Amino acid sequence: MEIPVKELVTAASVDNLETVTEFVDEQLEAADCPMNIQLQVELAVEEIFVNIASYAYAPGTGNATVRVGVSGEPATAEITFMDSGVQYDPLAKDDPDVNLPASERDIGGLGIFLTKKNMDEVAYEYRDGMNVFTMKKILTEQR
Repeated sequence: MEIPVKELVTAASVDNLETVTEFVDEQLEAADCPMNIQLQVELAVEEIFVNIASYAYAPGTGNATVRVGVSGEPATAEITFMDSGVQYDPLAKDDPDVNLPASERDIGGLGIFLTKKNMDEVAYEYRDGMNVFTMKKILTEQR
């Protein structure tokens, strides 16, 4: 299964979350992605895009680029987010202790924790003045 890489450039604004989600969903549907896996990917896409929209350029504005492609056997989606906002590695923060009661946990970090748990691979790098966050998900049911 091979779906060529497609790219969407959009303003990094929460108002564009639906556009980004629809763009990713189109590529996943073209690859016959099972719905339960598509929902896991959507959760991760929402988390990463909302973080970019909320923090990368604050208080200003800027663009985010989303690239999606599917290749390999088993078919694997690779979704990359790029922005030229403030350098920030969301993977550098320790995972929250989910065994603690909510009242005792630090605020933040749960969304990226869920992203790491739902995706098969996640990676961050700062390259050529850009934050580059890549995540991969195998698009077949895991037994």
